[in-house]
Amino acid sequence: MVRFWSVFLIFLMSCGATFAQDARPTIAVTGEGRIAAKPDMATISLGVTQEARTARQAVDANSAAMRTVFERLTALNIEERDIQTSNLNVSPVWDQFNSGSGPRRIVGFTATNLLTVRIRDLASLGDVLDQLLDGGANTFNSLRFGLQDAEPVRDEARVLAVQAARKKAELYAEAAGVTLGPLISLTEGGSGGPQPIARMEAAFASDAMPVASGELSIAASVSMVFTISE
Repeated sequence: MVRFWSVFLIFLMSCGATFAQDARPTIAVTGEGRIAAKPDMATISLGVTQEARTARQAVDANSAAMRTVFERLTALNIEERDIQTSNLNVSPVWDQFNSGSGPRRIVGFTATNLLTVRIRDLASLGDVLDQLLDGGANTFNSLRFGLQDAEPVRDEARVLAVQAARKKAELYAEAAGVTLGPLISLTEGGSGGPQPIARMEAAFASDAMPVASGELSIAASVSMVFTISE
């Protein structure tokens, strides 16, 4: 029985020490790092939209135009892995002049085929756009710049985020008249994907469509908790 109470007392003392350790005063901060990087690839979304009296005619016209677009992509040396169908749709066209006295009428059909295309040679981007638009693409949805390998740049942003958080913690400790202790917790926040920033530099080939690639901003954030030394 004496042995039981001895073990129980040791357990209570251990819990008390753990609680005391967890109850130490701390400084909690967040930090953010951002790196500007020049993009080395672009992703475009474009395709063909055709309208005809019947769905079959609309699809056939769309298919014929898309074949030309694919031929242009092949001639431009765009790899198959960089081409993906992102939307394929056939929808009715309704009579816009119905007086309201009867049911709405379908007066035709629209067939849409959209592609997502990655351009890994930014110097050719303007020419690629020209070639595809001349080849029959008549629907252009978006153009996004990016990095083929963003991880090294993101790692740089992470280092800056940690440095910013530590600097902030040291500043708070000095202002409060205490000594910053060791780090006890570090949590990564959301890492921002490449985002365009204001600085723009025109990059286009010869007389092709002008395109400004600009720069991208990649961000990382961390939350850090430090103890306060006695």
